[in-house]
Amino acid sequence: MASSPFSSALSSPPNLPPFPPKKPTPKPIYKDIHFNHDLSAIKKLQVGVDLVARLVGVTLGPKGRNVVLHNPFGPPKIVNDGETVLKEIELEDPMENLGVKLVRQAGAKTNDMAGDGCTTSIILAQGLISEGIKVLAAGINPVQIARGIDKTAQALISELNLMSREIEDHEIASVATISAGNDEKIGNLISDAFNKVGKTGFIRIENGKSAEINLEIVKGMQFDRGFLSPHFITDQTNMQVEYSNCKILLVDKKIGNPKEMFEILDSAVKEKFPILIIAEDLEPVAVALLIRNKIKGIIKSVAIKAPAFGARKSDYLDDLAILTGGKVVREEAGLSLEKARKKDLGFASKVIVTKDSTLIVTDGITRNAVNARVSSLKSLVENTKEKFQKKILNERIARLSDGIAIIHVGAQTVVEQKDRKLRIEDALNATKAAIEEGVVVGGGCSLLRLSLKIDKIKESLDNEEQKIGADIFKRALSYPMKLIAQNAGKNGSFVVDKVLANGDINYGYNAAKNRYEDLISAGILDPTKVVRCCIIHASAVAKTFLTSDVVVVEEKTEPVRLPRLPIPTPKITKTPLNNMFMPSRGLKW
Repeated sequence: MASSPFSSALSSPPNLPPFPPKKPTPKPIYKDIHFNHDLSAIKKLQVGVDLVARLVGVTLGPKGRNVVLHNPFGPPKIVNDGETVLKEIELEDPMENLGVKLVRQAGAKTNDMAGDGCTTSIILAQGLISEGIKVLAAGINPVQIARGIDKTAQALISELNLMSREIEDHEIASVATISAGNDEKIGNLISDAFNKVGKTGFIRIENGKSAEINLEIVKGMQFDRGFLSPHFITDQTNMQVEYSNCKILLVDKKIGNPKEMFEILDSAVKEKFPILIIAEDLEPVAVALLIRNKIKGIIKSVAIKAPAFGARKSDYLDDLAILTGGKVVREEAGLSLEKARKKDLGFASKVIVTKDSTLIVTDGITRNAVNARVSSLKSLVENTKEKFQKKILNERIARLSDGIAIIHVGAQTVVEQKDRKLRIEDALNATKAAIEEGVVVGGGCSLLRLSLKIDKIKESLDNEEQKIGADIFKRALSYPMKLIAQNAGKNGSFVVDKVLANGDINYGYNAAKNRYEDLISAGILDPTKVVRCCIIHASAVAKTFLTSDVVVVEEKTEPVRLPRLPIPTPKITKTPLNNMFMPSRGLKW
């Protein structure tokens, strides 16, 4: 048999030299140690914190401004997203830069968990740190203050859950609009997408080819299983694997011997089609085989574990087979992995795999088969009495019935497109968080109303120093609303006092329309999950900051500047005019 281009993967690695070259001795890295005498160290860190809060704070609220970021590889970025701004901050002074990195954790963690609320976390953390340093200057024990802040944060979360309620369908557009910077077009688009695919449906954001924002509904499935190795990544910017016109191998067992996949992978190499392998598990030797050939450019592949476990895993694979038009490799059904061929593979028009999830988009050819499977599952639901089994069957029906919404983001320029895409991502994440844990009154009003609960919380604290920590939290909770009002051109302290003077929990300041009203009726809502994450992560950063007594940073050294060499003057020779256009004899024309 002729040698296959894939057979080179099974060859032994090349011989390595017996003695590797010696590495040069690393140079020592000297450190500067700063002790916190008279709060000198943390005040230096506070300079970085205040700078970050001032920078990202300009984006807060409906009248927040944009930030222009330098981009060395293209046009500048013009963004209204605090998380994007936060990534770009790097200060020259190592102490101030350390303060930036400390407070950055609050915004980054909140954005990772809730998808929004980065700016509010930074502002709240800065408020806790600023108010805490004022108290530390009086000589109060920072450890007890940190414990008071921690206990107050936990009590505030309980109070927040009492204020929260489930989001209604007509409020989805309001939550998305607020998070997108009061862009009603984006809010209505997000609402339409959830109406079409359901609250548990999957919505994806892609770059569009037109100047408008369009919504497209396609057939497909999304589940929580990511790639087995980051070496499969094809899109380094988004850290994901993306293939078009991809074949899918479904295996209901653990793949141990990579030679079992030889025929399938050989077909993928010869016919140059990408392949997604979904199996119960893959041995490291099988994964290494795929990675080695992917890196060499021999094959386009990615491997993931099958979703769910046991009988639910087998049902999931059967549903995927119906959706993609393939077969499940299952020895009980008479199909082994060695006998599987190209005709047994499923097909997807697009496959996108991240570290946590997989998206399979189909072209709708298998619609009749999917409808038949849904009908049979519905009849099973009617004949099943057990509640848990009904729940599982309904989940399978939803997976096959619900489509996938794709939002194509278009714009006149690349800069505008990136800004729109960031706004839509924030709106989508905020809406998902609201669906997950409910909503509270927005505009910074929920945090401000929580400050009224502090006096009751202080009764459960152990000592006076912890109660001082609770008072610090009480003053810091007004910082976000003050900044929203300042960005709208109003006096922040005056706005806070006027809102607190009204006993209605829904009464607040509408910065977009510059008036005081019932914010729930006005559609100004915040996801409970976002507010909860802001409180938790801001308090965690503030505790770490206030209890720090020694700061160790790398020694600041001046960069070595090499002398500038003189530019040599080219020697000009005169060439006869009739020889200037003669072709060189060494070139082939």
